[in-house]
Amino acid sequence: MIRIGLDTNILAYLAGVQRTADDEEKIARTRTIIRRLAAGATLIAPAQALGELFVVLRRSGASPEDARAILIEFAGAFGTSASEDRTALAAADLAVDHKLQFWDALILTAAADAGCALLLSEDMQHGFVTRGLTVVNPLADKPHPRLAALVDEAR
Repeated sequence: MIRIGLDTNILAYLAGVQRTADDEEKIARTRTIIRRLAAGATLIAPAQALGELFVVLRRSGASPEDARAILIEFAGAFGTSASEDRTALAAADLAVDHKLQFWDALILTAAADAGCALLLSEDMQHGFVTRGLTVVNPLADKPHPRLAALVDEAR
């Protein structure tokens, strides 16, 4: 079964975080895509993405208790991928080699360590590949062929 990592922004849409009028459509699309993928894939929420989600939820007005409850719900619904010292060091290498933000590199590295083939992210470079992991924007106008095939299979 394919393993798919979820970036912070995808988790935020799943949680219903809405910052602009456009986000309502993104929330609906993300929830549909994730629901379909869950039928035939293992979904992974890297620990770094869960931590960032907590901050996003708090900034969006959620209480600490509500933000924690959402993290607990997502950690139970999805597999998780821990960040260890070797993960952080590999992320630093990735950040330096590809001029990435460290925290994005940490999510990429943790997802790759968890055996993910895809990482769903709206704001990382669509199509970027590292260690067998491909970054895919599930909200792009033209869907990535691999993601489109997985979503179509689940219909």
